[in-house]
Amino acid sequence: MTYWVRMLIVANVGVFLLQQVAPAITNEFAFIPALVLRKPWTLLTYQFLHSPSGFSHILFNMFALWIFGPRVEALMGSRRFITLYLISGVMGGLVSVIFAPFSPIIGASGAVFGVQLAFAMKWPRDKIFIWGVLPIEARWLVIGTTALALWGGFGGGGGGIAHFAHLGGYVGAFAYLKWVERRAPVAQWKKKVSGPAPSTVPLGDYKQLDISQVHEANRGEVNRILDKISKDGVRSLTSQERVFLQHFVPEDRAPGIH
Repeated sequence: MTYWVRMLIVANVGVFLLQQVAPAITNEFAFIPALVLRKPWTLLTYQFLHSPSGFSHILFNMFALWIFGPRVEALMGSRRFITLYLISGVMGGLVSVIFAPFSPIIGASGAVFGVQLAFAMKWPRDKIFIWGVLPIEARWLVIGTTALALWGGFGGGGGGIAHFAHLGGYVGAFAYLKWVERRAPVAQWKKKVSGPAPSTVPLGDYKQLDISQVHEANRGEVNRILDKISKDGVRSLTSQERVFLQHFVPEDRAPGIH
């Protein structure tokens, strides 16, 4: 078990035990969406509270965290994992502010759903066994739970479940994962090597290009690019092709063509 998965399970179980001896903390630190400006800290505290009247609520959430969390944390790293977890939980609360402002929320479900989405995005075809019996691919599990949350939230099938917190967990996780993806070294490297957008590279009047003045080593590539323009139009050129061709277009002729 990875570091933050272990610490989160310990923290949730610890708070659950505290709820048994001090029930008042449940109401004090639960998240009431309509009171978010008055008690903003409850966006975090509600994630560590669970229904004190039974074990099923916390058992389900901690079991899901134990199933999905270690691989996600091992892949993302501990710092990004805990950020993903908390952002998912906070977004679950914020979405509830919009769609269910007067429904108090407790539980780690929004945060755990975010971890579940991260797992499905990285290992979409891995099979998860519901109740240890029914196999389902991770991607279909996310699609199915999203459909259930939408139906439960908008279709009146609430049943005391914070469906909008679940949806918010997915939204928060997706946004954070895309942000991380864009900042990843591989993405930055691809952005650099891809060069500028083709439309930003001035081409000049390529029609005035004298192919006989092009060195033999470059003549074949220049002809290929000119043929491509003739066949598919100048907008079909990549930025690299534009940069290459502009070296052979006389600078003192017609203004740039985009």
